[in-house]
Amino acid sequence: MTKNPPAIFRPRGRVSVVALACLAALATHAQADEGMWMPSQLPQIAAQLREAGYAGDPAALADLTSAPLNAVVRAGGGTGAFVSADGLVLTNHHVAFGVIQYNSTPGRNLIDDGFIAGDRAGELPANPDFRVLVTVGFDRVTDQVLGAARGKSGRAYYDAVDVASKRIVSECEREAGVRCSVANMYYGTDFYRVRQLELRDLRLVYAPPRSIGNFGDETDNFMWPRHTGDFTLLRAYVGADGKPAAFSPDNVPYQPPSHLQVASDGPQEGSFAMLAGYPGITYRHRTAAEFAEQVEWTLPTRVEVFDSLIGVIEQAGRDNAQARTLYASQLQSLKNNRKRAAGELEGLRRSDAVQLRGADERDMLQHTARGDRRELDALAGVLAQASAVRERDLLLGLMMSQSQLLRSALTLERLRIEAAKPDETREAGYQARDLALIEGTLKQVQRRYDRAVETALLTALLGRYQSLPDAQRLPEFDAAFGRTPAALAAALDTLYAGTTLGDEAVRLAALATAREGRALPADPLLALAARLVPAQVRLEDERKAREGELLRQRPLYMDVLAAWRAHQGRPLYPDANGTLRVSYGRLESLQPRDAVTYAPVTTVQGITQKNTGQVPFDAPRPLLDAIARGDFGATADPALGTQTVNFLTNLDTTGGNSGSPVLNARGELVGLNFDSNWEAVSASWWFDPRYKRAVHVDMRYMRWLMEKVYPAPHVLREMGL
Repeated sequence: MTKNPPAIFRPRGRVSVVALACLAALATHAQADEGMWMPSQLPQIAAQLREAGYAGDPAALADLTSAPLNAVVRAGGGTGAFVSADGLVLTNHHVAFGVIQYNSTPGRNLIDDGFIAGDRAGELPANPDFRVLVTVGFDRVTDQVLGAARGKSGRAYYDAVDVASKRIVSECEREAGVRCSVANMYYGTDFYRVRQLELRDLRLVYAPPRSIGNFGDETDNFMWPRHTGDFTLLRAYVGADGKPAAFSPDNVPYQPPSHLQVASDGPQEGSFAMLAGYPGITYRHRTAAEFAEQVEWTLPTRVEVFDSLIGVIEQAGRDNAQARTLYASQLQSLKNNRKRAAGELEGLRRSDAVQLRGADERDMLQHTARGDRRELDALAGVLAQASAVRERDLLLGLMMSQSQLLRSALTLERLRIEAAKPDETREAGYQARDLALIEGTLKQVQRRYDRAVETALLTALLGRYQSLPDAQRLPEFDAAFGRTPAALAAALDTLYAGTTLGDEAVRLAALATAREGRALPADPLLALAARLVPAQVRLEDERKAREGELLRQRPLYMDVLAAWRAHQGRPLYPDANGTLRVSYGRLESLQPRDAVTYAPVTTVQGITQKNTGQVPFDAPRPLLDAIARGDFGATADPALGTQTVNFLTNLDTTGGNSGSPVLNARGELVGLNFDSNWEAVSASWWFDPRYKRAVHVDMRYMRWLMEKVYPAPHVLREMGL
C-alpha cells in the first residue's frame, strides 16, 4: 500500500471510472499471477503475457469465437474442451460423474469398472439434463440493461434490470438452438449478452475406473501430492441438419469450429501455462463485512450441515447397494462442497483475510468523499437484512437441491403458476426456453431417487429448520411439517406413502398439464407444493427488493474500490460469474509451511506407494501391472525417466474451472485442471500468491492410460495421437 494516497476519491461516471481504473491496473503487473481475465482484456496485458512466455498473439485471444478459445466449452457444472473434429469433449471424471452414474446399475457398475465405447454405436446417452454450451457471442449491453433502471430503487430497480435482461435474451434466442444470458460484471456496473450454442445430446465415450478417475477420493481431495486420472471423454451430437437436438439415434457428431491438439511433450518446472474455462463465482471484491460473515458464520455452518447430509446418505448406502449407486453422484458433490467449505475457512484464517480486508477497506473509506461514504453505509444496511434470514435461506435452498420428488412437485406447481403469464414476464427458469431442461430434470429422477434416503435428507434439513427462531420461520412450512420432530416424521411418512410422483410417466403427465397452466392431478406432494410455493414466492419478492438495492448501490462501491486498486497498482478484473475467463502463469512448486517443499510433478511411483488395495487407494491391477512393466514409451518424462501423473501451476482458478484445458506457450493441450491445493481453496475470496496453486492431470498420463492400460486406440487416433 502506498504511503501517500490521494486525499479524496471522487467517483463520477460509474462505468467510465471503473473502466479507467481497470485499464490503469492492467497497465501494471498483477500481484504474482493473479487474475481471471475476460478475453477482451488480454490484449491490454499483451506485454505481460509475452514476458511470461506466451508464444502466440495475445490479440487473437480477445475473440472467444476464434481458436483456441472457441474450443473451450461449458460442460455440465464445469468446463470442457473439444479435442477432435467429430465433437469429442474432454472434461473431468468428476464433472461427468453424473453421466457415469446415470448409466450405472448394481449389475453394470460403470462407476467402479469404467467404460470404453467400442465404436460410436456403443456410446451411452448422458442424463437428459446434461448440457454442453459453446460460446458464440459476447457483446456489451450495459446501456440497454440500465436504461430504464436509472432513478429507481429496490424492487423497481431489480424489475427494470430483469425486464431489460429478459428482453435481450428473448431477442437473442430467436435463433434456434442458442442459449443466451446477460452477465453482470463488476456488480451491476457493466452487462454483457452471452450467446451459446446449447448441445443437448451428449454421450459417454471413455471413462476410467473409479480407482483411477477418483483415486484417493476425499482423503486426497484438495491435497497435494495427487495421483488422480480425473478425466472423461464425451461426444456431442446434433441433428442431421447440424442444429442442436435432443437425443436421437439419427443424430450425427457435432463438428466444432476448432479443437485443441494434445501436445506431444509435457511441461517442466517454470514452463508457461495458460488456462481457459468457466469459473463459477468469486467474491474478491465483496465488502469487509461480507468477508467477516463468510468466516464467522457461513463456512462453519455449511460444514456442519453438509456433514449431516453426508452422514444420511452414507448410512443409507451401507446395507443398500442400490441406494449407493443412486446417490453416488449426489454424495460425491456433497463431500466436495463440504471439504471445499472447510478448506476455504482454514485458508481465510491462515491468510488473515478478514483483518486484512477490513484494514484495506478502512483505508479506502478514509480517502473517500463523505457523501459517498453515506451511500456505502446504506449498502451495509441491505447486507444486514440478508444476514438476518441467512440460515433459513440456506436450509430451504438445500431442501430443493438435495431432494428429487419434493423438488419435482415444487417445480411443477411453480411452472403451473408461471404458465398463466406472458412468457416474457415469467420467472427465470420457467419460461418456454426452460421447458426442455425441466423435462430433462424430471426424467433423471428415476435414477437418482430412493424414498428412505430422500425422507431422511429432508428430516435432517427440516429438523434443523424447526429449531430456528420465530422471526425466521414461515407459517406455511410450520403448517405442513409441524414444529416437532414427531410431527415432521408423521408428515413425511404420509406424503411419501401417498405420492405417485416416483413414476416417470406421472411426472411427465403432470408436466404436460403444468405447462398449460391447468390444475395439477391430486397427489399429496403436489398439494403440499400448492401450499409452499406462495411462501417461496413471498421470499423471492423480499430477496428481489434487496437485490435491486444491491444492484443500485454496489457500483458506487466498485467505483471507489477501482480507484483505490488503481492507486495501489493492483488489478481489478471482474469477479468470476460463470463467463469465459483466462488465467496465465507457470508450473511452480509449493512451500505450504516452514521446512516443507512440494515438487510440482507427481509420477506413477506415487500410486504404488499410496496403494493399499482398499478404497480409496485401491489402484486397479491393470494399472499396477503396467507400472511394474515400466513400458512408458513416448509419454515418459525425459528428465524424470518415468510416467508423470499430475502437476501444479500457480494459475488463478476456482470452482467451475474443473475440466478447464491447460495450454502451453504454443497453445497445445498439456493438462486438464481438476482441483486446487488445500491451502488455496479460499482463493474464491482471497488470492494469496504464497499458496495459490491449481492441480492438473498431465495429458501424458491420459495418453499412457488410453494406450497401455485401458486401451482405446480408436479414440487416440481420432485425437491425432
